[in-house]
Amino acid sequence: MISIIPQGEDQQELIELFPQREHLGTRLDKYVADELPELSRTYLQQLITDGSVLVDGLVRRPSFKVTPGEVVTVELPEVEETELLAEDIPLDVVYEDADILMINKPAGLVVHPAAGHSHGTLVNAVLYHAPEISIQGSTRPGIIHRLDKDTSGIMVIAKSDRAQTTLVEQWQARQVEKKYLALVTGVVEEDSATIDAPIGRSSANRQQMTTTRSGRDAVTHFIVVERFSDCTLLDVTIETGRTHQIRVHLAFIGHPVVADGLYGNKVSARVAERLDLHRQFLHAQSLSFAMPGSGEKRTFAAPLPADLQHVLDQLREESADANNGV
Repeated sequence: MISIIPQGEDQQELIELFPQREHLGTRLDKYVADELPELSRTYLQQLITDGSVLVDGLVRRPSFKVTPGEVVTVELPEVEETELLAEDIPLDVVYEDADILMINKPAGLVVHPAAGHSHGTLVNAVLYHAPEISIQGSTRPGIIHRLDKDTSGIMVIAKSDRAQTTLVEQWQARQVEKKYLALVTGVVEEDSATIDAPIGRSSANRQQMTTTRSGRDAVTHFIVVERFSDCTLLDVTIETGRTHQIRVHLAFIGHPVVADGLYGNKVSARVAERLDLHRQFLHAQSLSFAMPGSGEKRTFAAPLPADLQHVLDQLREESADANNGV
C-alpha cells in the first residue's frame, strides 16, 4: 500500500508505504524498490543511507527486514525542474492539422526530456515546430505514447486539448491499432501466434522489464512475413502498450529482436554483427485511430528507414543466392 502526503510548495515529496503479510522479512531496500519501481535501487539505497527512508520514524540500514504493521516513509528530494526549450531539430512530418502532428521518428531520438536527456528530444523539436501546442506545466506536452530511443516509426502528437483528451481515451480503451515490423532471431515455426504474458519490472535488473505473474497484462500478436536462414520478419500488433512490450515478449518466446542490446542474447548479437546492424530491428509501421473532432477512422504509416531496408535487401539477396545454389 502507498500513500502520498501532500506537502507545501517548498517541501519535499513524502511517500508512506505499508508492508503487508507477504512482505515479512523482506529487506528494506528491496521492499521500497518493489513498491517504487520508477526509482532505481541504487538511488533508493542512497536515500536510505542518507536517512531519507524511515521505518516507524527511525533510520534503518538497507538490509533491515520489514514487518507488517510498520510504516515506511520515503522523503524524495525536490526535483530540479528543467525548462522546456524549443529546438530546431528536423522532423519527418507525415501529416499535420490543427489537432494532431504525425511524425516518423528516427532511431536515436529520445521522445521526451528525462534524466540524462534534458535537451535534443522529440518534445524539444515539437515545441519549435508547433509553438502553439498546449504545455500546461507538463514536461511531455502532446505526448500520448512513446517509442523506445532506438525504435523508429510513426508517432502521433496532440496539438490541441481536444486531441489530447480524445486520443488518451482511445488508448485507454484499447481502440488504437498499433502495428510494428520486427526482425527476430531464429526461424519462427508458427505462421501466427499470440503472446499473452504479464509484464513487470525485473527484480534482477531495474533497467529491464520481464514477464511475471505479478505484472500488468500484456498481449502481443504476430504474423510471419518472411523466413530467412537465421532470422524471421514479423508483423506485430499489440493490444496493450507496456514498457518494452514487444522486445520482452519476443525474447520470452526465444526469438529476441535482432540487435536488441537489452533483451537479446549471444545468437541475436552474432546475427546483428553479420548484418552490420547497430540498433534493434523494430519499426512502428502504422497507427489507426478515430480523428479528433470528426471521429473518422484513419490510418497513418511510416516507411521503413534506410538502415532496416538495407538489412532486408541483404537477407533477400542471400536467400535468392541460396535458392539458386550460389
